[in-house]
Amino acid sequence: MRIGRGFTLIELVVSVSIVGLLASVVLPLSELVVQRNKEYELRLALREIRGALDAYKLAVEEGRVVHSTDKSGYPASLRVLVEGEPDAANPEANRKIYFLRRVPRDPFETDTELAAEETWGKRSYASSADSPLEGEDVFDVYSRAAGVGLNGVPYREW
Repeated sequence: MRIGRGFTLIELVVSVSIVGLLASVVLPLSELVVQRNKEYELRLALREIRGALDAYKLAVEEGRVVHSTDKSGYPASLRVLVEGEPDAANPEANRKIYFLRRVPRDPFETDTELAAEETWGKRSYASSADSPLEGEDVFDVYSRAAGVGLNGVPYREW
């Protein structure tokens, strides 16, 4: 009896077809995982920026941030949230109130040359939610990504 070494052609074809089948299943799943992670980052970034905008507005209402009465009470830019505002409640201490450590980037923005503040669409207090426009303040932010989330809602509407 002779013991052969190596594989037969049938064994090789079956092995290659199994590997191909597994690869065709894993590739779409890995793309789904990447998209889910980006959506999670987007959700966190929007929550962080919107929380900072609300904290700024609250500080204005409490009189801790000096603001003109004919303005909306929201910051002029996202950069203001990072750079801080002088604390009007304690002017002699020469302290600032900071609302963000840094502005997070929109995870769906592909242009790496843009600053983090420029990756977001900004809506002013004077514009409507249906057609957000930039203005003299930042009332809300939204993603400028053109895609639709796994939940069926366009990223711009998150």
